[in-house]
Amino acid sequence: MSYAVDVNVLVYASDTTSQFHDPARRFLERCASDPDVLCLTWPTLMAYVRIATNPRIYPHPLAPDQALAAVERLVALPRVRVLSEAEGFLTAYRAATQGMVARGDIVPDAHLATVLRQHGVRTLYTNDRDFLKFRFLDTRSPFEGRA
Repeated sequence: MSYAVDVNVLVYASDTTSQFHDPARRFLERCASDPDVLCLTWPTLMAYVRIATNPRIYPHPLAPDQALAAVERLVALPRVRVLSEAEGFLTAYRAATQGMVARGDIVPDAHLATVLRQHGVRTLYTNDRDFLKFRFLDTRSPFEGRA
C-alpha cells in the first residue's frame, strides 16, 4: 500500500502560525513510522521550497537551506519514494484532465494527480478540495482524523 502527501501538508508542518501546524507535524511524524510507502513528487517538494521560503507569503520565511534540509530529511526516510513522470506522461495528463478545464492553479494539481496515477498511487492526503475533481484519487484530509 502507498499514499502521497500534497504540498499544503508539508507547508503547514513548517508554518508555526498555521492552525494546521500541530496536526500536520503529527501526521508527518506518523508517516515516518508508517509501514506503507509515502510517495512524494519533485514538483511537490519544490513547491514546498518555493512557498516556505517566500517572504511575500510569510513574514518569517524559512531560509533556502532550511527548506532544502526539510526536504532532505523527508526523502531520507526509509519508506519514502520520490516519483517522477513516467513514459507517456502527456498522454496520461490529457486522460487525467479529460472533461475539465485544466488551467491556472489546477495545472500543478493535475500534474501531481497524473504522476500518482501513472504509479498506481490512489490515496492523497491534502487540504485542497480541488483534488476531488480527480475521481481516480482517494483524497483524504489529515486534519479530519482520517490519517
